[in-house]
Amino acid sequence: MAIEGLDTNKDGTYSKEELQPLAQVNVESLKDFDYFTFVHFEGEEDKTLPLKPPVDYWIDYDKNVLTLHFTLPLEKPVDTHGKPVQVDVYEPSFFVAFGFAMEKPVTLAGADSKGCTADITLPDPVTTADAKALTESFFSQLGPNSNFGSQFAQTATVKCKDAHS
Repeated sequence: MAIEGLDTNKDGTYSKEELQPLAQVNVESLKDFDYFTFVHFEGEEDKTLPLKPPVDYWIDYDKNVLTLHFTLPLEKPVDTHGKPVQVDVYEPSFFVAFGFAMEKPVTLAGADSKGCTADITLPDPVTTADAKALTESFFSQLGPNSNFGSQFAQTATVKCKDAHS
């Protein structure tokens, strides 16, 4: 239903340009949810780094699957040399589950990324298995400030060698 009427040239395919209005509506809607993306220095989960609005966003369509791509720049650049930065992607109430791409989940670019690595940490399998047993009534009692979904977050940790090393 999301793509209904978007094939404006009626060629049976959905180009990046035809899907752009849908991409825009999606990124604008995600703003209220902080794009489900939480960036912080390792060990400082309660101090998220502010993000700018998404740039370079688009949707692609592949056999009934819509994928929204976007870049979320930090409001201010941070120095990751010597202090790891973590990126958590999750929905706090766990209404929606997220996961990084299987292939190339994180890429580092630019001259400042030399000597840096990005590792993905998956949620604890026991916690994930326990969540499958939870009932709808459990989720309905979660308040708007619940952060239940954070325990199911996949985390990308960017570590760079200390500039003095």
